Amino acid sequence: MRNIVYYLLMLMLGYAWYKFGQKLLRQGHRDENDEPTTGIFGPFGFLLSAALTCYLVFGALRALIRGEVSCLGRSCSGQVYTLAAHPSDYWSNMFFMIWIVFALIYALYVTFIIWSRD
Repeated sequence: MRNIVYYLLMLMLGYAWYKFGQKLLRQGHRDENDEPTTGIFGPFGFLLSAALTCYLVFGALRALIRGEVSCLGRSCSGQVYTLAAHPSDYWSNMFFMIWIVFALIYALYVTFIIWSRD
């Protein structure tokens, strides 16, 4: 039951993130206060998020190939979940890592589209 609630909350958060990005894209060049529309990230945040996204993509591909993923929580640091021994924990950590990658890629996309408007 806990896993179902976890996955539903992650999907709802992803939907809210998508709607927020679409709202930013629909705003046009200026918002309601006549300020220029800014992206989700600034220049430094954009580079930092791109680097973090690359690191997480590498970690996800490595985990899929090796069949083991490190625990992503603070209370279980150093613990490794293997696909053979802990399949539910393995897939929940993989789902979280891939969800973060998609959320960061979408935020980078929205920021880049806003910056490249004419």
